[in-house]
Amino acid sequence: MTTSRLEVPGSVRIVAGVAVVGVFLWLTDALRKLVDGGFTLLLQQTANGIVLGATIGLIALGYTMVYGIIQLINFAHGEVFMVGAFGGLAVYRWVLPESVRGDWYISLPAMLLGGVIVAVVIAVLMERFAYRPLRNAPRLAPLITALGVSVALQEAIRLWFPDAASAQPFPRVFIDAQVDLGPIELSASQVLLIVVSVVLAVLLQTYISRSRMGRAMRATSQDHDTARLMGINPDRVIVLTFVMGAALAGVAGVLYGSNINSVGNDIGFQNGIFAFTAAVLGGIGSLRGAVIGAFIIGLIKTLGGQYLPGGTQYDYIWIFVVLILVLVFRPQGLFGEAERVRA
Repeated sequence: MTTSRLEVPGSVRIVAGVAVVGVFLWLTDALRKLVDGGFTLLLQQTANGIVLGATIGLIALGYTMVYGIIQLINFAHGEVFMVGAFGGLAVYRWVLPESVRGDWYISLPAMLLGGVIVAVVIAVLMERFAYRPLRNAPRLAPLITALGVSVALQEAIRLWFPDAASAQPFPRVFIDAQVDLGPIELSASQVLLIVVSVVLAVLLQTYISRSRMGRAMRATSQDHDTARLMGINPDRVIVLTFVMGAALAGVAGVLYGSNINSVGNDIGFQNGIFAFTAAVLGGIGSLRGAVIGAFIIGLIKTLGGQYLPGGTQYDYIWIFVVLILVLVFRPQGLFGEAERVRA
């Protein structure tokens, strides 16, 4: 019995050799940057990635919840985050008296409440007038509608919010202090953002898992018609899903503005792309996957911008390289379940 050897073409060997050399040079460059910057820089960039991931996670939860219930990729959800930030800013400028603006325990809750209300109202109107009429339409129709709503919200803020054609300064309403964790330095606003993000994610997971409405949401996500036969109102469940996702986005918008000290009508698009990528990476439809995917995206952006070739100019590229690699080997995402096709 004879065996045959697989001959590798010379061109493939050349490409493989170039790839090996490229990886070697990249590792050498990354190691040099790590040595030059020191371990402190690595820890600081890791902390910065966690802060970014906390923001993305609150937005990604809305993406994954809506998709889990009605299989809609709501590309306008990033703009819900954006209008939430402007809602909080409007409360600070035109609702709060100047005498209490410096008291964070008054101004911050008021801005969070204002941001959540604006975000929820926009999300409910979006669901009622843009998505509900298309619920039984081909999937392309609500997808295009979501893109249209996204652009409409961006332009509405640019035209109707005073001076929103350019970035607006956002007040740092929380305690203006630095928190030193060994060699890591974080502002109090960044620590608040991380804590709020983790707490809200845990509360949401607990609510979905243990409450009666959470069970109704899970039933609706599996089969609308069967859920209706069991006495569940799918329309009510869907509206509640939009409300909860929008509330999280509104909180994220206000805390993001307080941390960055600037908001513009484009922040929803950029952070929305990150959040959608995080939801897909973690497994869209999985709450845990959305949060973990968000922290992974945040770490790739900060660490990739510091240590990978191209620096901050290429950090978006590395994010999508990781996403593609994950989807190639696990199409359902890190924590998603493989879709079961019914006969």
